[in-house]
Amino acid sequence: MSTASGILSRNDLSALFDALAARGLEVIGPTVSEGAIVLAPLDGPDALPAGWTDVQAPGAYRLHPRDDGALFGHTTPVGGWKRFLHPPTVRLFQAATTADGFTITEGAPPPPRQAFLGVRACDLTAITRLDAVFQGNPFTDPIYAGRRAGAFIIAVTCAQAGPMCFCASMDSGPDLRAPYDVALTEILESDHRFLLEAGSAEGAALLADLPLTPATDRDTAARDRQITQAADQTRALPPGTAERLGRMLDHAHWNAVAARCLSCGNCTMSCPTCFCATVEDSSSLDGATAERHRVWDSCFSLDFSYIHGGSVRESGASRYRQWMTHKLSSWHDQFGTSGCVGCGRCITWCPVGIDITEEAATFAAVDAARHPVEA
Repeated sequence: MSTASGILSRNDLSALFDALAARGLEVIGPTVSEGAIVLAPLDGPDALPAGWTDVQAPGAYRLHPRDDGALFGHTTPVGGWKRFLHPPTVRLFQAATTADGFTITEGAPPPPRQAFLGVRACDLTAITRLDAVFQGNPFTDPIYAGRRAGAFIIAVTCAQAGPMCFCASMDSGPDLRAPYDVALTEILESDHRFLLEAGSAEGAALLADLPLTPATDRDTAARDRQITQAADQTRALPPGTAERLGRMLDHAHWNAVAARCLSCGNCTMSCPTCFCATVEDSSSLDGATAERHRVWDSCFSLDFSYIHGGSVRESGASRYRQWMTHKLSSWHDQFGTSGCVGCGRCITWCPVGIDITEEAATFAAVDAARHPVEA
């Protein structure tokens, strides 16, 4: 990892956008749209959510103004980065009739290279989780692999923890860990500036093209203070959750959760690591062309587990159990890590405010009572 670093002033932030554009990178980052901080293409620093923060609660989200002009003074943006690597819908192939039969065109045109600006520690970890899913086995997904190879990642230090955050208990933040190309820390004290630290050779080359001044101990101390502040989180996943959930598969509490759950799938759509998908075929009215698309699916839909004769998981309890136990327990068996990174999006975007940490704590308490020696 490169040790190149420096300070970029707020007034020179446009130079970062210019340097990325010169490399043919489309910048994707946080911006305000329709009352939320979302991820979208940015044409310059003025598109960033200056002076805005998000206020999140179970089943609730709103924006609130800040008086310090911070550009990254918010927590997790809506949706996350998954859709830029694993698109909600993507063409797998197209078939077209010809005079001699038909032709097959595989895939869809690749997007331009993208720079992800403002990736937080939990979302950075989520990308590594997706890497394991789509690239960490013998059957690499070419769509994901192509987008991932073209991604230039500018991670951002979290200066504050949101009330839904529990990354510290998941060991997925708030400190930034590789892989990233550049780490950015926004510093507001004294003068508005950014500490930039290279995490790759390509990142170091980018920093060499920017009007940086040397970083000081005061700058790195500000970064470390932000990380310490962000680690002070009110939510946490109980230790031993993976093992405990495996012993709770038939517990009655699943029915209590299901009585509240709408099976809407919001948690899976907002989760940065859920990767389930299905395929859909369509054809033109004249039969000249046909296409197959991969589209996101959710384990909360009845059709997701449908096989000949019906759905395997017909009850809401069985579907919520499938999602939660896979995310927190069987993901360990499948990929060697948890599928949860503690971003809290599933809590915020659940219409009825179901809190995965509270449900895990409930099961942990029941299991501890059954197995007091292990508690």
